[in-house]
Amino acid sequence: MNRTLGAAGLILLAAAGPALASGYRIPEQSLNSTARAGGYVAYTPGVDAAYYNPANMSWLENRWAVEADATWIHLSSINYTDDRNPAWSGDTEAEDFFMPTFFAVSPEYNDFRFGLSFTAPGGLSKCWQEPYPRTFAEEFSLKIFELNPSVSYAFNDRFAIGAGVRGVYVDGKVTSNGRTNSGFSAVRDMDGDALEAGYNLALTVRPMDNLNLSVTYRSNVDLGIEGHADLLTNLAVPSSTYAGDTGVEIPLPAVLAVAVSSTFFDQLTVELTYDRTYWSEYEQLDFTYPHAFTNPILAGAFDDAKLKYWQDTDAWRLSLTYDTKNNFIFMAGFAIDENPVPAEYLGFELPDSDALLYSLGVRYRINESMEMGIAYLYDDKESRTVDHETISGTFDDASAHLITIGFTCEL
Repeated sequence: MNRTLGAAGLILLAAAGPALASGYRIPEQSLNSTARAGGYVAYTPGVDAAYYNPANMSWLENRWAVEADATWIHLSSINYTDDRNPAWSGDTEAEDFFMPTFFAVSPEYNDFRFGLSFTAPGGLSKCWQEPYPRTFAEEFSLKIFELNPSVSYAFNDRFAIGAGVRGVYVDGKVTSNGRTNSGFSAVRDMDGDALEAGYNLALTVRPMDNLNLSVTYRSNVDLGIEGHADLLTNLAVPSSTYAGDTGVEIPLPAVLAVAVSSTFFDQLTVELTYDRTYWSEYEQLDFTYPHAFTNPILAGAFDDAKLKYWQDTDAWRLSLTYDTKNNFIFMAGFAIDENPVPAEYLGFELPDSDALLYSLGVRYRINESMEMGIAYLYDDKESRTVDHETISGTFDDASAHLITIGFTCEL
């Protein structure tokens, strides 16, 4: 099977693509989460609690329920203006993605509830066409999928816990075509995949009927990608090509979320969520091969470890949910999200920056068993100016639009 840790690794390291949070994380996996800008931990009245807070499955309606969602993601073109040479400037391609997700929750069995979720918790895609940016990232694409069975247990009406097992699959591709500082060409074509496991934990306390206090934790998953690489340079001493195995390890970082929600007049629910993403696990990108390269261009371009030293990031999310009591539920959200990439290590693979997120949505109850809805989110990233050996210029116009539709059926 062709795979390339190199490609996937670089991809992950760039982790931009459809990612709508810091790095390559995608918090918005459902209709409710998109509508509430990811502020969806303490108050999770939908089937997607199986993913966002399995402890809260204990307080859903006591019957089988399933939810299917689909999200369209549009990434704007990012503009790079180089301060040294206008010929080194460029733009990424505008891109569109489709992301389906699925959730299910069982009835109660002796105070236990069981859930299942299929999500895409991370990913990226970044394509540069101009010669200078393309040297570093002609194409970086990464897909991460997660299957997460979970269970909850309610000790009483005030306290419940949840846990799950994370099965994570990653598939990636990276290509680049450019020249080194010494003028020699360096071309690569890599693709690869990996299957890894982790866990998640959750608890919710209800000191009063209208107040939820919740904590959730999703473990770090080290993605040990193994694959195939085709490398080429025009320096033919001693060998100008390599075709063979490669490997790299990159993290899907742990996330800790703490949230509080309160319901007023039995209609308006306000939630404040804080989450911390532990990107500091990502210290370097180091591709491995069966043997060391004797060609100095291949070694320098593709074998030497690339320092990353990403930083842990914080996000604050505020969401509102209003139940009209006549089949319509309206939602809105706002979030402030930090980026993990230090300026000295930022590259064309992921020109990330801090962001503000705005969202809204509506759900409509068709009958006693079925519900549907739609949500929209706008991710507005700040401009970012960087000055180091590779990049001396400004990235502008980065943004993302999400539209999620969802359907829920209770059996």
